[in-house]
Amino acid sequence: MTEIEPFRAITISRIAHALKAEGRDVIHMEFGQPSTGAPAAAIAEAHRVLDADGMGYWESAPLKARIARLYQDRYGVEVDPDRLLLTCGASPALVLALSSRFRPGDRIAMARPGYVAYRNTVKALNLTPVEIACGPAEHYQLTAAALEALEPAPAGVIIASPANPTGSIIAPEELAAIAAVCKRRGIAIVSDEIYHGLSYDRPTPSILEFEPEAFVINSFSKYWSMAGWRLGWLLVPPDHIAAAKAYIGNLFLTPPSLSQHAGLVAMDCVEELEGHIEVYRRNRELVLAALPSLGLKTIAPPDGAFYVWADIGHLTDDSVAFCEQLLRDTGVATAPGVDFDPVDGHRFMRFSFAVSTPLIEQALERLRPWFAARAAFLKA
Repeated sequence: MTEIEPFRAITISRIAHALKAEGRDVIHMEFGQPSTGAPAAAIAEAHRVLDADGMGYWESAPLKARIARLYQDRYGVEVDPDRLLLTCGASPALVLALSSRFRPGDRIAMARPGYVAYRNTVKALNLTPVEIACGPAEHYQLTAAALEALEPAPAGVIIASPANPTGSIIAPEELAAIAAVCKRRGIAIVSDEIYHGLSYDRPTPSILEFEPEAFVINSFSKYWSMAGWRLGWLLVPPDHIAAAKAYIGNLFLTPPSLSQHAGLVAMDCVEELEGHIEVYRRNRELVLAALPSLGLKTIAPPDGAFYVWADIGHLTDDSVAFCEQLLRDTGVATAPGVDFDPVDGHRFMRFSFAVSTPLIEQALERLRPWFAARAAFLKA
């Protein structure tokens, strides 16, 4: 059996909830979970459906059609709704893409740092992760040159733009180059686009604009602020639909009917959802302005999503212990970098700024003296 590493941010979160149960005031910045709930109209629809529909195993044709229209509206890409498989969030979509497309032993390339579940899900499915170090020179993202240099060529690659934990976005020209390299070398693309809609400074193209045969993952958890509703989708290339449907029918069945009804309504709550983006934008500004006072000067560019990936190597070589002590001393929960980078992550941490702006302001007030005291202690 392949050993799967724990998601250490979950451990931090458990400590945070235990402290809260003891009466401590805790600010949760350890997960990429919007503090806002589902759009009001989606919640109202859920109440209506609860009284009117007995529900059961169901795949909403109207929702699939609406998602297909999203690709046309956002990216100018025409998508057949039959290519869309509805899932219980992005995590099953990742499992579905990997298990239905690849065979045990296949090598799957991915960026390091990167989302912890990419590496561990690949390992759990008896595939082989090939992590490519991506730093400031690469905008903390995979490049076409890096994929070109891999020998032998991997069977697949997972890309994410905006990325977790860095928030960095792959530029359109680089995404086109990645698609070209993968097409030439026979590398299947799995594109995690769960943070699309959450960007601040630059466009966020879909891989479908450059490679229509890619597998694309998305979810209602981030932009639509519906993490607890467990609703997402996988867009499957035409030649792989039959296999993917066989896998989803046996492994996952369908996502919750209630979530599908609510999700359809949520997709048209544009004004409310764009208001969330403005909150994240303000939070991002506050965090970036405060980082120098914390002594954190080396960070990834948070182009999108709602994360700051910060180098704390001058303060610690154990990001797990560092984040746990920070939580116990200040009540601010953060994510240790080793989750996202098993090689260098011991000297990094990730902040999520998906909480409310007042909570961001409170967190920064707590963090400033703590970081100052930590730096002074190490200098003494």
